[in-house]
Amino acid sequence: MVTGRRRSRGLAAALVLSLAAAGAGIAVVVTPRASAVTPPVSFTADNLPVWQTNGIVWAMTQVNGTVFTGGTFSELRPPAGAAGTPQQAVNFAALDAATGNPTSCKLSFTATSSTATVRSLVVSKDRKTLYAGGRFGAVNGVKVSNVAAIDIAGCTPKAGFHPGFSATVRALAVSDNTLYAAGDFGTVQGQTRQKFAAVDAATGALRPFTANADESGRAIELTPDGKSVLLGGDFFTLNGANSHALAVADATSGAVKKTYNTFHPLSVVMDIATDGNGFYTGNQGNAGGVFDGRTAFSLSDFSERWRDRCLGATQNVLPYDGVLYVSSHAHNCATEGEFPDDGKRRYLMAQPTQHKTAPAPVDGYVPGPRKLGWFPAVNGGIGEGVGPRVMAVSSKGDTAYMWVGGEFTTVNGKPQQGLTRFASTGDTGVPTTPVASAGSIRPGEVQVRWRTSFDTDDSRLTYRIYRNGAATPVHTMTADSVEFERRQASWTDTAVTAGQTYTYRVTATDGAGNTSARSATVSVTVPASAQAYPNQVRADGATLYWRYDDTVSPYVADSSGGGTSGVQVGAPALRQTPGAVAGSTAMGFNGTGQQVYSDHRETVGGSYTLETWFKTGTTRGGKLIGFGNNTTWLSGQYDAQLYLTDTGRLVFGVYSGSTYTLATQWFDTYNDNRWHHAVATQGPAGMTLYVDGQSKGTLNVASRGSYTGYWHAGGDNLAGWPGRSASDFFAGQLDETAVYPKVLTAAQVKSHFEAATASVK
Repeated sequence: MVTGRRRSRGLAAALVLSLAAAGAGIAVVVTPRASAVTPPVSFTADNLPVWQTNGIVWAMTQVNGTVFTGGTFSELRPPAGAAGTPQQAVNFAALDAATGNPTSCKLSFTATSSTATVRSLVVSKDRKTLYAGGRFGAVNGVKVSNVAAIDIAGCTPKAGFHPGFSATVRALAVSDNTLYAAGDFGTVQGQTRQKFAAVDAATGALRPFTANADESGRAIELTPDGKSVLLGGDFFTLNGANSHALAVADATSGAVKKTYNTFHPLSVVMDIATDGNGFYTGNQGNAGGVFDGRTAFSLSDFSERWRDRCLGATQNVLPYDGVLYVSSHAHNCATEGEFPDDGKRRYLMAQPTQHKTAPAPVDGYVPGPRKLGWFPAVNGGIGEGVGPRVMAVSSKGDTAYMWVGGEFTTVNGKPQQGLTRFASTGDTGVPTTPVASAGSIRPGEVQVRWRTSFDTDDSRLTYRIYRNGAATPVHTMTADSVEFERRQASWTDTAVTAGQTYTYRVTATDGAGNTSARSATVSVTVPASAQAYPNQVRADGATLYWRYDDTVSPYVADSSGGGTSGVQVGAPALRQTPGAVAGSTAMGFNGTGQQVYSDHRETVGGSYTLETWFKTGTTRGGKLIGFGNNTTWLSGQYDAQLYLTDTGRLVFGVYSGSTYTLATQWFDTYNDNRWHHAVATQGPAGMTLYVDGQSKGTLNVASRGSYTGYWHAGGDNLAGWPGRSASDFFAGQLDETAVYPKVLTAAQVKSHFEAATASVK
């Protein structure tokens, strides 16, 4: 894997060394963090113009404001829509970090018997020599053997440097006097060196360093003190010692200093990077569910600090100013308490390199730090379709630039192939428009709530609430959100008068001052007296309360004050009348995929209550409400649920090693097109099911499985459950869905039923 760009990783605290001119002294330039983005992120997610390739970029490094790229391509062309003529670029290009334009340095990496490719680039410590590794036999016609040295000032290959590597070189690292290599080779200069080797950085002469592995080397990096070499790849043994995918060797002899056998046999290390606090691996799992994430290790004893088990092969890791930037195609971070496998891939992400306080291990591993608010959007592109493969940071003037190369063909939704870049200044992206709602259930207050916005490089946004069309906001506040978790934010307006109607709109503003459009206007009339049913639900402690009075998709407001809003899937029918409770509307579901899921991952405590009103005539059953570990896709873990059988019986089910259910009697059915009130409780005393205020049975089961997930209304998986209906999804109407973190008493359940003013027959 590419290692050369790691020289940019030494820019800790954003201190960038730049040479003003040949022979000039070294000036220290402070590169300020992007003022527009939420710390500790250093870069915007707004891509800048850059020339693009017609193939895959595998390698990248930088020096003095010039970015060197290598790969498998033959041409550079201007950014989409920009003027310019395509230029020949045979597997190599040099570009200006600040403009994105090609420089005058032209090198051609070729081979006679196979397709040439450049897989790694690294710059010498004195910044005078560029080393390239890959599969090629000549550079600008000068014969080499898979490794070359380039004089940077003259942009010419060094003819005297031509060590012979017998096969592809995939990664390089360099010290003051030694060049280290990893790859597929078995010999160097005719002598046995299996997968890892070292040569003199000036002459190419073979070093004594011996670290023979049984399978390919893909990554190599020196520790900051230069005493050890970090080796990554596919291997299972190193110098005869059992060590899979990762090992630490002595930098002089190659003797094994540390072995590892904690990675799955089908997980390989694709990349290794270091900073002053540790080293980091990026892994690729070569089968479904195999470790695909990142691991952090200590430099003092090489022990593991944390492991991020997100699925979606990690190709590249780059620590910069306390943040680990990641190239992968992450599609499931459920093990980290983040997004499930929802069919979407996140190709570029960021997370802190260290925990402020390390969490407790999960499944034997300390989870990785939580993802930060940086989500530039690229696609998988060509080749293997994994998107980005390499990153580098290069600075020019007082601006730092994050460069990314790989297989992608679009960036932020627009055509751009192989290369893109992002700056530490110049945030122009606008947050998404908030989706707002407002409700009032008692005199003297209006609850204004909205689904928080998404900004690709700002996780903390400022919200302004405007009342009755005023130009000045009535309230200003901040709230956090990231791409995969946009929780409800709310504000209670207490300066309201009973009987009066008020309108509200909300905007979101990022750190650069980019402001969204105002949300659609929502209106609410303050009641003269408390509304009995919703007032009772809130008084009894609901922490999720979906009334389904929303006017726009895909947001379902939480009226409880618990801040757990819902996200609509499949566009359920809004504001169906009459609802189950006077003054409220219902939501209609078609039974073929429409549902609502809660806006963030959580766990269910040992005591809880589920409550909802439903109305249906379906003969295909379906889930009314339940807990599951996925969002838009069917859950793989699911219970704490109320569902209907095809005949209309109501079932409450939990899973605790096996399924446990409470069901109404055979002729006690509820698919009669009338509103019914369903309540299910579980706690230390067991399970109880209520319908229309009456207990329908109890079961002495006090426990259920422990997992994180989301609440679902209207449907989710029912596979394997007794009396499973023909459909997992409910066809009918739901109203007043609530979840409580405690067991409601029989008296409370009855009082809720009696407080409802809808006719229940």
